[in-house]
Amino acid sequence: MRRIDVIGIGIGVFAASGLIYILFQFVGFAPDKAGIWTQALLVIGLLGWLFTYVFRVVTGSMTYHQQRQDYEEAVLQKRLEELTPEELAQLQAEIDAEQAATKQNQ
Repeated sequence: MRRIDVIGIGIGVFAASGLIYILFQFVGFAPDKAGIWTQALLVIGLLGWLFTYVFRVVTGSMTYHQQRQDYEEAVLQKRLEELTPEELAQLQAEIDAEQAATKQNQ
């Protein structure tokens, strides 16, 4: 997320809270009660955003994590494409030997 996006979101949340405050007053809330309910909605929204953030961290679906995983897969795919048939056969033999050794140890 770019810096200008964060600034825009901040201004948007500030403006939305002001509109919610005005809406509460229009509905009939006293100014102090309208302020309390506006703050309560903002805190609930913040906790909701925090929950989604923690969920993305725990599940590993963060943007950086996904980009890094895609990059690593692309690098491995490119290296695999650059191997000669002889090198591929040798690599496959090494993999088969490791799998056989793993099965014996179990």
